[in-house]
Amino acid sequence: MENPTLKKIKNGLIVSCQALPQEPLYSSYIMARMAYAAWQGGACGIRANTVQDITEIKKAVNLPIIGIIKKDYADSAIYITPTLQEVDALVKARCDIIALDATKRLRPKGQSLDAFFATVRKRYPAQLFMADCACYEEGMYAAELGFDIIATTMSGYTADTKNESLPNYSMMEKLVQACNKPVIAEGGISTPHQLARAMQTGVHAAVVGSAITRPQEITKRFMEAITF
Repeated sequence: MENPTLKKIKNGLIVSCQALPQEPLYSSYIMARMAYAAWQGGACGIRANTVQDITEIKKAVNLPIIGIIKKDYADSAIYITPTLQEVDALVKARCDIIALDATKRLRPKGQSLDAFFATVRKRYPAQLFMADCACYEEGMYAAELGFDIIATTMSGYTADTKNESLPNYSMMEKLVQACNKPVIAEGGISTPHQLARAMQTGVHAAVVGSAITRPQEITKRFMEAITF
């Protein structure tokens, strides 16, 4: 029987509503209104950062939430839900899905993904976890470790994948065919045409963020069209 949350997001658009402290829309209230606008537009779910934003968004919409906490640690390049501390906070915030960096890079204090996720899964056996991966091999490995969802989020954002063309349709297609877990397309989807193309690969759902919820980036794209 399909998980109820996975059923709700199947074949749908998940909108990432995030703003970092240095960005103009940094505000839990604003992110909640963004989520409400996304719901009105037909979004099936929301991806959000920080407990504060997630709490406000849950008041505004009754949609599945993919929760993350972005936090920098001096001894690791991983910043998406890097330690158990962030996972604990997201579980307490009652996120439907928790996403975390599932690349091969070491986590804070030199911890491997294997050791980290073994602890996480033992502590929260019923929680849905999404693996933010950078390449096909990482996605397959995350599936073997027991992640519930595999995502293409980190493709193009690691040293080994910085030259990948986004969206990474090839990665999507290969994971859909081979990993036996729901695959979520995320990363670099900037137009409706790209979204449609991503869904044609057979992914379970897709995430779009900057192209919808970051007006400064949207404005820059329009300006590039008239700057000669």
